[in-house]
Amino acid sequence: MASCVCSSTAMAEKISWNCALFVALMLVLSICESSTSDDEFNLQIQNMLQENDFSNNNNVINKVCDEIYVVREGETLQTISEKCGDPYIVEENPHIHDPDDVFPGLVIKINPFMLHHIGLEAEASRHVKYDSKELFVFGDSYVDTGNTNKNKPGSWKDPYGITFPQKPAGRFSDGRVLTDFIAKYLGIRSPIPYKFRKIVPKHYLKYGMNFAYGGTGVFDTLSSGPNVTAQIDSLKQLIQDNVYTVQDLTNSIAYVSVAGNDYNFYLATNGSLPGFPSFIASLVKQITTDLINLQTLGFKKIVVGGLQPLGCLPQTTAPTSFQRCNSTFNNLVALHNNLLNQSVTKLNQQFKDHTTFAILDIFDSFVSVLNHTSNHKNIKERLKPCCFGVSSKYNCGSVDENNVKKYLVCENPESNFFWDLLHPTQAGWNAVYDELKMKGLHQIFY
Repeated sequence: MASCVCSSTAMAEKISWNCALFVALMLVLSICESSTSDDEFNLQIQNMLQENDFSNNNNVINKVCDEIYVVREGETLQTISEKCGDPYIVEENPHIHDPDDVFPGLVIKINPFMLHHIGLEAEASRHVKYDSKELFVFGDSYVDTGNTNKNKPGSWKDPYGITFPQKPAGRFSDGRVLTDFIAKYLGIRSPIPYKFRKIVPKHYLKYGMNFAYGGTGVFDTLSSGPNVTAQIDSLKQLIQDNVYTVQDLTNSIAYVSVAGNDYNFYLATNGSLPGFPSFIASLVKQITTDLINLQTLGFKKIVVGGLQPLGCLPQTTAPTSFQRCNSTFNNLVALHNNLLNQSVTKLNQQFKDHTTFAILDIFDSFVSVLNHTSNHKNIKERLKPCCFGVSSKYNCGSVDENNVKKYLVCENPESNFFWDLLHPTQAGWNAVYDELKMKGLHQIFY
């Protein structure tokens, strides 16, 4: 045994530096072109280490933020994000899971905010000729982009996020979800999850906010997350705190997702099929109350998603080996959507412009993709999920007590419409988005 015993702090600093150097080298390797000579490569490393010599407190980096960035003493995720103009640091760096993972000496990859949006804005400009607006999102896992607690199974666990951003990031899919595509259509970035409102630079709040939590519903469900009414109350509190003003909401769009968690909860708590119609009526009544609540806050455009074909979800089609949809469930969905249409029509009749409220036809968009996969040539598997448990005991992302994976993932998620037993893949959402653009997505504007 050596006679010298290092302090834990000194050891941690030494390990931090070695890890930082190693990660830096790996990141540089990943961005260097294969044609780069050994001398050029060595020079790049030397320059990088000189520019990022964090052992010298007086050292000043000439560039504001290099693509390879070393965290300095006193810096936080928020200050780095604001300085470098990159709100996606967590998503781009697999070794960062939350703001507490940022410490002096940590090497991270930076992409300035504008680089994220060049492709987005170019595509949006091809089919949208409206001013960009703020987007406020309420609902469930179909639109949640990171609010759900990390200790819950699903969106923050492997293999979720394997397509985008190539690690779990709070989305219930392999990649982007409906919120991201609506924001894309508006020509804005996807709104910040409510959970992260205090750690992102304040100017990113101008794109709106996402209040949705996976597993929640219009009423309370088995999820511990807030229902839609409580989510709206969170926005009210932000208005009282002067984070947003009534004028902000006047120029914004509210989107409410209702993906069926209330119905799952109804069945899970011994609800009967004969009692389903009356429960549907009570649910639509509460949705209507929530929409009115949003209108009183100042929103001039409020959009609610129609219910998707629950009878076609993998959890429903599993008994048929994912071969056919359940017509009984889809008939109940039709009742929900008809009642919702009637309610929204009546609401619009109460307002002068008759266009304050709108429904996004999620049902028909799903069905169009599932019935006409030839129009979406990358979709090969209509009803079978890409990720599923090895038995009915397990789900996508399940592990046993020894942390052994108990799930399987398809080779190419882009070929499947569904990601897991409930949610589409990014490719599935993209196909739905394409259908929505042909079915009146423009009505989300006013």
